[in-house]
Amino acid sequence: MAENSGTSHRAARIELDQRVARELRERLPLVAERTVTAITAEVPSYSGTLTGQMRDKIENAVQIALGTFLQLLERSHGGDPSTPLVPALEAAYALGSGEARSGRSVDALLAAYRIGARVSWRELAATTVAIGSPAAAVAEFAELMFAYIDELSAASVAGHADELASVGRARRRNLERLTQQLLLGEPEDVLVRSAERADWPLPQTLTVALLPQTKLRGALALLDEHTLESTEELPAGESGAETAVLLVPDMHGDRRRQLARVLQGRRAVLGPARPWARAGSSYHRVLRVSTLGIAPPDDGEPVDTERHLAELLLSADLEALADLRARVLQPLATLPAASAERLAETLRSWLLHQGRRDDVAADLFVHPQTVRYRMGQLRQLYGERLTDPRSLLDLTVALALPAPTPPAATT
Repeated sequence: MAENSGTSHRAARIELDQRVARELRERLPLVAERTVTAITAEVPSYSGTLTGQMRDKIENAVQIALGTFLQLLERSHGGDPSTPLVPALEAAYALGSGEARSGRSVDALLAAYRIGARVSWRELAATTVAIGSPAAAVAEFAELMFAYIDELSAASVAGHADELASVGRARRRNLERLTQQLLLGEPEDVLVRSAERADWPLPQTLTVALLPQTKLRGALALLDEHTLESTEELPAGESGAETAVLLVPDMHGDRRRQLARVLQGRRAVLGPARPWARAGSSYHRVLRVSTLGIAPPDDGEPVDTERHLAELLLSADLEALADLRARVLQPLATLPAASAERLAETLRSWLLHQGRRDDVAADLFVHPQTVRYRMGQLRQLYGERLTDPRSLLDLTVALALPAPTPPAATT
């Protein structure tokens, strides 16, 4: 706001002679003192804070603001077209910024302005009436003064809001930096410093969850306010489109079930709880599971990586698993492909169900006699290997997962 503000234009309607101006200026120290006293008495946020040098400073600021108002009235009829309103508004803006940094709310600031306007007007009005100013002039004077206070209030509110926005942006940047450092597994001393800068309280553990970006807002509303988030574009074929990464504090032990309930129906993959500085290992775990093609249902429980440790281990070296599978299935190599596949499927079920024929039949949707016939064929092909512990271990591991696709050969 500059010279063209509403207050500047309306000041020209007031006739403020030198005698009235002088009387009003003489009362400014008393007006400022009574204004600050009223603010400290009526606004709890300022009670006990405006003392000593701070009180002197605020009283001086009130005097300057009211002096600026009187100067504005005097200049409206003088030869000097300039206005002191711009620096006054800048000072009010700076006051609002300072109040935000001090942790006081905008409501407290506006209450202080309202009280200041009331007390200042009461004191200044008494002077103008005592001097004998016309009633119309006094009324116009009141209107203009409250308009001036409104402009100062608006400038302070803008400064308060801008400061909070600036602080908020800085904290968001710090939280984003901390999140990335946690996911990358930076050293603990680095993480501690970043957490302090972000004003983020250190938890005991962090649990990482992946979920679609479209499901993020609803989940965050139900989680701890200190949950960290990031958006990842995972490689094609892993988790698909944009995926949100959540780092949820202190969801270890029995609280893990609570986290699973929150993520119900959100197509999430839930990593293990880890000491907070090792959250990166939880992140890598969910990434690994997301590569296995284990997709969470649209309306069901999240995929819990703790239930897929065997698949993770078996997929750690797919080339080795393919080699093992080829070796243990060598006795079937001379059979037609369809027959070999049926016998391999039967052998896998027989191993997993510990030879219980009825369970194998139910698993394969065949008659128990069919299972008996196929196992007879397998015993002929494998011989003593179906009773040798080491051979049984190799067979169980090799057949535990569907046939892997070995990595492409490099040239």
